[in-house]
Amino acid sequence: MRYFFEEYAFDTDRRELHRGTIPVSITPQVFDLLDYLIRHRERVVSKDDVISAVWNGRIVSDAALTTRLNAARAAIGDDGDKQRLIKTLPRKGFRFVGVVHEGQRPETASANSAAQNDGTAQRSLSPPRLSIVVLPFANLNGDPEHDYFVDGVTESLTTDLSRISGSLVIGRHTAFTYKGKAADLKQIGRELNIRYVLEGSIQRHESRLRVNVQLVDAETGTHLWADRFDKPVADLFDMQDEIISRLANSLDAQLVAAEAVRAQRSAHPNSMELYFQGRAKLNMGLTSECILQARHFFERALTLDPGNIEARLGLAHVDGIVGAGYMTDNRIKYLTIAEVAVMHVLTLAPNHALAHLHLGTAKIFTNRVSEGIDELQHALALDRNLAHAHGLIGQAKIFLGRGGDTEAHVLEALRLSPRDIHAFMWMQYVGFAKLQLSADREAVCWLRRSIDANRNYPFAHLGLAAALALLGALDDARAAAQAGLALQPNFSIRRFRASPSTDNPAYLAKRERIYEGMRLAGVPEG
Repeated sequence: MRYFFEEYAFDTDRRELHRGTIPVSITPQVFDLLDYLIRHRERVVSKDDVISAVWNGRIVSDAALTTRLNAARAAIGDDGDKQRLIKTLPRKGFRFVGVVHEGQRPETASANSAAQNDGTAQRSLSPPRLSIVVLPFANLNGDPEHDYFVDGVTESLTTDLSRISGSLVIGRHTAFTYKGKAADLKQIGRELNIRYVLEGSIQRHESRLRVNVQLVDAETGTHLWADRFDKPVADLFDMQDEIISRLANSLDAQLVAAEAVRAQRSAHPNSMELYFQGRAKLNMGLTSECILQARHFFERALTLDPGNIEARLGLAHVDGIVGAGYMTDNRIKYLTIAEVAVMHVLTLAPNHALAHLHLGTAKIFTNRVSEGIDELQHALALDRNLAHAHGLIGQAKIFLGRGGDTEAHVLEALRLSPRDIHAFMWMQYVGFAKLQLSADREAVCWLRRSIDANRNYPFAHLGLAAALALLGALDDARAAAQAGLALQPNFSIRRFRASPSTDNPAYLAKRERIYEGMRLAGVPEG
């Protein structure tokens, strides 16, 4: 059996550990320890369990066990501080918390799994989900002095993509063996056993920098996505960070979409395939229909694998949306359910950046705004590319009665990820912040930008209706209200008024004019 996690392949038949294509030296006892933890990753294993399995019950000191655990962590790029893959739970035991994909070795997979071209060739192992290599970007200027910048983009992007949940990113040392070579992307896919290849180029012309990237399906050679952006040359290190953030955020959504398409072709999708389909549904919009479909996929994923923490987090995301988006009269119930689920995920994966983001959201919308902001800042410390955290901090400032601060946070989110799937949410936050400041014309501009980015979010239409009504444009206001109510028919002013997310007096006082605007636009009272 072979297990894949991050950029590692763990082969129990050959007793080999590889990082990409590079073998990792590991002692037999440490291999057995890793084997036991990975095989039993669905639960916490006690110290006695480990000693019984690895040392056959012999007396082993705590120091010896700790030494072997540290060696296992070092072999897979983990350490005792981060505990990214192997987590120690005080007084309970240990658990392997990395996302693992299983696969048999080609020659031991069912016989019938070997395709014979010349009587000896065997079919290669199916590549793990979300497996990708970032090939060294091309320096189109040909100036060796710019190589450090171009290579820096490649290396940093490789690191940042590995933060995407469930991804397996080939290490930079392996990727750089292809530098300067004519790339047969399908061949690279076969050599590295991966699904996707990202290639790109960087060119500096006078005072501007141009970046081109394309994502390719390594199995078929099909181009899945391409993008290009030009920037005025400023501080190169700041530019490198911005380029990486934009690409990492865009690729997260593109890879989820690609995996969801693959899953749709599966007659019997597994838990992770169902999870990707749920993520893809949420990325399409936050309508009641999309939310219900996403919930269905996440619940099916958890039925197949109750230990799928990504699916559990997806379900918490859905519950958080229902509560935060005023889609129910019992919004606190949904936000509480979401928070409990996220806390469970964090006991298993304490450094899961998205889990901290969803915990921050739950706290912000349940009158713990300052605590929520702390969680969002923690999420950003774990993953600097979480542009959505900046946007949510902007929303939190509205709840503190400080709507004047919101735009700056949203502009930072848009700088990091201008085409983000959440961008419509951030623009809507600024729209409501402008309503709080009585800047109704600016509110209209931001809310229209939000709707242009995603027409399927009802609250932006309802906010636009309030802003237009307060400006006296009643016909347009009523049309906007009807568009919002078509997406969320059960919305009412009573529900909106009855469940504010905070008791901050400055926020509540400014909210009154939004109620009045909605009333003038024809939003039902209750």
